Amino acid sequence: METNVGSLQEQALKRKERLKALRGKQLNVEGEDGEPEKKKAALEDAPEEDAPEERHRELKLRNYTPEDEELKGRQVPKAKPISVEDKVKDQLDAANPEPIIEEVDLANLAPRKPDWDLKRDVAKKLEKLERRTQRAIAELIRDRLRGSEEELAGVVGAVGQDDGDSD
Repeated sequence: METNVGSLQEQALKRKERLKALRGKQLNVEGEDGEPEKKKAALEDAPEEDAPEERHRELKLRNYTPEDEELKGRQVPKAKPISVEDKVKDQLDAANPEPIIEEVDLANLAPRKPDWDLKRDVAKKLEKLERRTQRAIAELIRDRLRGSEEELAGVVGAVGQDDGDSD
C-alpha cells in the first residue's frame, strides 16, 4: 500500500509543476499592461477613426436642459401627456361591450334533464325502428283484412246455402 501512496504523491507533484509552468506561460503572454497580447493586437489593428469615445451610444438629454449650443441639438423634445378625459373615455368604452345577443332563448337557459345526451345519441336509431314498426303494423292490418275477407266470404256463402235450403 505504501507504494501506491508514494506513486500518488509523485503524480500530485508532477501535476503541480505542470500547473506552475502553465501559469508562467500565461504571465509571459500578458504584456506589461496586464492585457493578453490578443487584445493588444486587436486594439492596434483598429482604425484610428474608431476612437473609444465614438463607440459609446449617442448622448440623449431628456431631463437636462444644456446651456451649450452643441448639446442643445441632442436634447429630446418633451413628451406631451395624453388628456385624462380621453383615456378614461376610451377605458369606459372598452368596458361596456355591445350586447351580442339581443333576445335570450329560455330553452337554452333551462337546465337539461340528466339523460338528454342519451336521447340525442339514440334518436337516429329510434327513427329507423319507428319506420320498421309502422311497416309491421301496416302488414298486420293487411293480413287481418285478408283474413276477414275470407271469413266474410265464408259467412256469406254459408248464409246463401242456408237460404237455398229453406225454400
